[in-house]
Amino acid sequence: MSEPNEMQEETPPAEPWLLAAAERSTRAGPILRQDRTAGPMPWVIAIMIALTVIAVAGGLALGNAAGTARAGLSGGLTVQVVEGVAEEREAQAQAAVALLDGHEGIAEVRRVPDDELAALLEPWLGEADSADAAIPTPALIDVQLDGEATDERVAAIRALLAEKAPAARVDAQSGWLTPVFDAVLALQLLVAGLVALLAAASVAAVWLAVRNSFVTNRETISLIHHLGATDPQIARQFQHSVGMDAALGGIGGLVLGLLATWVLGRQFAGLGSGMVSGGGLGLIDWIVLAAVPVVAFVLAVLTARFTVIAALRRMP
Repeated sequence: MSEPNEMQEETPPAEPWLLAAAERSTRAGPILRQDRTAGPMPWVIAIMIALTVIAVAGGLALGNAAGTARAGLSGGLTVQVVEGVAEEREAQAQAAVALLDGHEGIAEVRRVPDDELAALLEPWLGEADSADAAIPTPALIDVQLDGEATDERVAAIRALLAEKAPAARVDAQSGWLTPVFDAVLALQLLVAGLVALLAAASVAAVWLAVRNSFVTNRETISLIHHLGATDPQIARQFQHSVGMDAALGGIGGLVLGLLATWVLGRQFAGLGSGMVSGGGLGLIDWIVLAAVPVVAFVLAVLTARFTVIAALRRMP
């Protein structure tokens, strides 16, 4: 009777062997073996990251340009004395300058010289000597307030000039660029939508790649799953593979995107326009651009994990 007992003691248990095999299958090496640059995933991610970096850089530059222009014009007023008779126009212009100079809340008053005004109008009216005398040019006064040019302050300036300079028209300089600011806001919303679409396309590409790889390796996955490998262990193999692809593609896409942004920035800087020059990127903007591939990496890894976990739960 003792022999059977000895035989039972010498027989190794099955469950530890199965668990050890499952552990080795998930730890020794990844389920997905491929050359990282041979598959399409790193290239797809690189293209998506490059386009996203360029789009985000454009949106940030537009916001900076609009903010700089708005800050520079927030306290600016333009006073135009529109009077057909030259002597009366000059008298009202001098009276307006005298009233505005030193008035409370006004930081600076500058009468625009006639020759400077003629140079500004030359592209439309031609040279001053050849301009038709029947088309008088208004007297122009630049006013800088010590704060923002609100509607109430503009109305107060109009009331101040109403008696001595009835032909004066007061306009907030920022009001001239309101359509430009609205267009910039629309472009920024368009950029945000484009970035969202690129993120959705990247997630969809990762989802399709993981699904196809899961179907291709279904038998191997089923085997190690029955050997005792848990769902998180199997998902980590896909996360590792997708993470490597996302890292390689993210670095390449970031380099391409930053290079394109730098080239475009040099081209726009050559225009010499004040509003365009205010659209340069600051330190925070460059940090935001550098964070784009990091966000893409996190999205790719999470997409791979959730896709594999969902597919494993549907397996018999």
